[in-house]
Amino acid sequence: MTTDATPPGSADVDAFLARLSEDVRAALQALRRTIAAAAPEAVETINYGVPAFKYRGRPLVSFGATKDQCSFYVQSPAVMEAHEDELGAHDTSKGTVRFRPTEPLPDALVTRLVQARMAETDRPTK
Repeated sequence: MTTDATPPGSADVDAFLARLSEDVRAALQALRRTIAAAAPEAVETINYGVPAFKYRGRPLVSFGATKDQCSFYVQSPAVMEAHEDELGAHDTSKGTVRFRPTEPLPDALVTRLVQARMAETDRPTK
């Protein structure tokens, strides 16, 4: 569940969102709140020209938009594959979920994907 409060974040992210159409901005602002709620320790930034969250100094997830669609960059083919059944109804590629601003991703799905990325980051490397 999202709240109406905007997470404390980067003025750069606010500026990125301000350039978008109202419907796209609203959809990404909701996605932003959901990510921030799922990963309260993550730091918001701009990375590769799009809003992103870093967790423990490492890239976690990011998001962006084109004129008519939004993108949630999960940044992990392994996480995408692990949630393949839940993502089946969505337009996906290797590490991205695309959606229309009028059909936002369910908060619960976003939360699960963010938490899976955090768990992936927390796993010891070999």
